[in-house]
Amino acid sequence: MSKYRESLPQLSDKLFLTDGGLETTLIFHGGIDLPYFAAFDLMRTIEGEQCLKDYYLKHAGIAIDNGVGFVLESATWRASRDWGERMGYSDVALDAVNRQAIEMLTGLREELETPESPMVISGCVGPRGDGYDPEFFMTTDEAKAYHRPQITSFALAGADMVTAMTINYAEEAIGIVQAASEENIPVAISFTVETDGKLPTGQCLQDVIEKVDAETGSAVAYYMINCAHPSHFDQELTSKAAWLKRIKGIRANASCKSHAELDESTELDDGNPVELGEQYKAFKQRLQQLTVFGGCCGTDHRHVEEICKSTAAI
Repeated sequence: MSKYRESLPQLSDKLFLTDGGLETTLIFHGGIDLPYFAAFDLMRTIEGEQCLKDYYLKHAGIAIDNGVGFVLESATWRASRDWGERMGYSDVALDAVNRQAIEMLTGLREELETPESPMVISGCVGPRGDGYDPEFFMTTDEAKAYHRPQITSFALAGADMVTAMTINYAEEAIGIVQAASEENIPVAISFTVETDGKLPTGQCLQDVIEKVDAETGSAVAYYMINCAHPSHFDQELTSKAAWLKRIKGIRANASCKSHAELDESTELDDGNPVELGEQYKAFKQRLQQLTVFGGCCGTDHRHVEEICKSTAAI
């Protein structure tokens, strides 16, 4: 059974952390091979599942030590049909692994949660195509049909919410929101942007957020930005327009490189954790509604700890 589905605590003013760049941490720090960036495949084995648990424990410990909340985001960014087929997973196997991911996080919450550090379990949905370079565009109906099975698995397994990460056009986001609404599970949508602050499609954040809200009756619990460096979207978060109040979370990259440059990188650029923390502090001072902070590619527990230090007192 879900614990917070009816009332997500991060919608209050309380600070919530997330983890960092799961896949880049496992690949570059853990020496683990992850075809297609598919971390969910680790759950095939006891050793792989323990590796994921150890990763979550390190990040959740930061939240516990600082008395803030934590969003336990499942390792299922690639656990949808097209990507699963490439990995040899049937629809039945994908349903099982998505449920397993939520059940694992439920066990961790039972072990770790404290009154000062509530832990929200989120089922992570990724884009159907390449998050950096949209290969094709779905209609909203196609997106709903594609993402519905994974969202259903999360809902039945007891997730509190769904978070769609690295989404790069409005129609896919709308389909995800519609699927989540039909499953009566809250959903957050996180868009990614290029170095110019616009989505890989060329759309601006304001336009896509306003379009998604208009076509879903503002059904999105909140919006986020992920998989881009703060310098890429800082200029987009400077006005006092109403749409900005819909953004409550940031999971930035450590590197200021473009998506194209990151795709070609053979070494990890982990940036400067202290500097990243200060950039988050500036965002929080400017946009008080921001409550969900974590990292994306290139970040690890060091970055999350600095982010926590910089934002917890604001």
